[in-house]
Amino acid sequence: MMEPRGAAWSPAALLLAAVVLGCALRAPGGSPQPDLDNKKHVELKMDQALLLIHNELLETNLTVYWKSECCYQCLFQFLVNISHGRKPGKPTLAPVSISTQHGSILQINNTLEEKEVCRLEYQFGEFGNYSVLIKHTHNGVSEIACDLVVNKSPVDSNLPVSVAFLVGLAVIIAVSFLRFLLSLEDFNNWVSKAINSQETDHLINSDLGSPGRADPLTGDPQPETRCPSAPGYRLRCLDTFRGVALILMVFVNYGGGRYWYFKHSSWNGLTVADLVFPWFVFIMGSSIFLSMTSVLQRGCSKFKLLGKIVWRSFLLTCIGIFIVNPNYCLGPLSWDKVRIPGVLQRLGVTYFVVAVLELLFAKPIHENCVSDRRFSYLRDITCSWCQWLFILLLESIWLGLTFLLPVPGCPTGYLGPGGIGDLGKYVNCTGGAAGYIDHLLLGSDHLYQHPSSTVLYHTTVAFDPEGILGTINSIVMAFLGVQAGKILLYYKGQTKGILIRFTAWCCVLGLISIALTKVSENEGFIPINKNLWSISYVTTLSAFAFFILLALYLVIDVRGLWTGAPFFYPGMNSILVYVGHEVFENYFPFQWKLEDNQSHKEHLTQNIVATALWVLIAYVLYKKKIFWKI
Repeated sequence: MMEPRGAAWSPAALLLAAVVLGCALRAPGGSPQPDLDNKKHVELKMDQALLLIHNELLETNLTVYWKSECCYQCLFQFLVNISHGRKPGKPTLAPVSISTQHGSILQINNTLEEKEVCRLEYQFGEFGNYSVLIKHTHNGVSEIACDLVVNKSPVDSNLPVSVAFLVGLAVIIAVSFLRFLLSLEDFNNWVSKAINSQETDHLINSDLGSPGRADPLTGDPQPETRCPSAPGYRLRCLDTFRGVALILMVFVNYGGGRYWYFKHSSWNGLTVADLVFPWFVFIMGSSIFLSMTSVLQRGCSKFKLLGKIVWRSFLLTCIGIFIVNPNYCLGPLSWDKVRIPGVLQRLGVTYFVVAVLELLFAKPIHENCVSDRRFSYLRDITCSWCQWLFILLLESIWLGLTFLLPVPGCPTGYLGPGGIGDLGKYVNCTGGAAGYIDHLLLGSDHLYQHPSSTVLYHTTVAFDPEGILGTINSIVMAFLGVQAGKILLYYKGQTKGILIRFTAWCCVLGLISIALTKVSENEGFIPINKNLWSISYVTTLSAFAFFILLALYLVIDVRGLWTGAPFFYPGMNSILVYVGHEVFENYFPFQWKLEDNQSHKEHLTQNIVATALWVLIAYVLYKKKIFWKI
């Protein structure tokens, strides 16, 4: 298949943009450090500010406690003790560093009486210099005032992200304009070349989405057909969506510039990093149905296909265990410490269950393209009622175990993070039933030892976000992707029907999410939670997935306004890009020594360049027709 000439420029333009962005972000001007007396010097790190606490109260020692606004029902954490003022006008000074990722709550207590003196809520800025002045008021009443003063303004830590966005937008505009110019040139040359080259029209039409698509497994061209269950029906929007999810995954795994919103949420809620894995699972489900339909209708037996499914699942699991246990330079790895769950492991199990489920109920090849007209507007659902019963049974199991399984030392149905959350009542109850099942069946040494909950909630027990119980909901997510694939195939050629059904699924899943969460991060019946893979997390991300797939299908496969580049290329080689970026994460040119390790802009530059390199690698492999499939 011949690519549009403009599409070939996309990876090169992306890499050039990454280099230009790097030069822009690495311009002179390092991370500012506050000027302090050597005795009071505090070395600030990324996402920290300097706070100088002045105690002017005579004969009153103070204790300062801190917690993040995003830490739900958390205990205050000790920050610093301050002795009483020496004499009027000579306060005692205590410098401390304080987090700037989220808003902060400061509580200042009388140390002796453990009585609250005052409380402040403030959003500190990175590398800012602030003072809290604690003193008696001068209104004749014995009251204590706590005033916050900005000594030195913070830096705009989000400026590098804004610059990156503008550079990316400029690249998109430039590439689009270049494609426009090239299209004019192609048009001018078409008349003179049409007589000598009859192949040109066929190549252009096949790239813009002719019905004669390549087979999703072998790449062999297939004849045009109007039958909705025709084999070889491959949509460019699916590979593009897979590529978008994969590139975002590479970027956030490489650090995402060390911004908190490019990291996984500590517990409830969503960040950019929480979006990518479910979308990958969703697209995997769509691909399972389309490819299986193609293979079966080319005469492959179910038994042979079952063998391929088992082998592929086994390989995914083995590769996943290899990747999540990197020990290349640390000597032999003890089997007692091998982490068992992981991303590819979950993909392997999810793929096996969903693929076998579809294989069991796969229907034989239709003798003709006329199917039962009864409930034809719902045939994508009615033809899968057996699978839906199984999925609903699985979800019932998840709900039953999550809310009814007794967990020693923890309240039944607990969904919290443990640690200092819930006022420290359930310190070792991280994840409730999900964590308990993993510890019981796998053992704590075989789980992830540094979950995201440690950041805000200071949890101490191991918890794996790719654990056993959450796998049930990843299967549900993949099956929703299967549903999208069935809509695309059953209603092939009916653009309006596809768009209406995608919109309907988006709305239904969105309403379910609203009901489950009460449009609240923490107060809903089942909050959105990536660590638990809660059902509200699945319905919310599936609603987004249907919406994005709707937009991509319309723009790429229907209107032909975009080829999907550059995301299309990594989407065609997803396993290689994912495994490669994990294995070579710490190798040059994907990582190098930074001049200022506490600079967002340097980390962002490095992560963007590394991600762009993987896009370029995927493009080169695509051009050379090198694809790693298992």
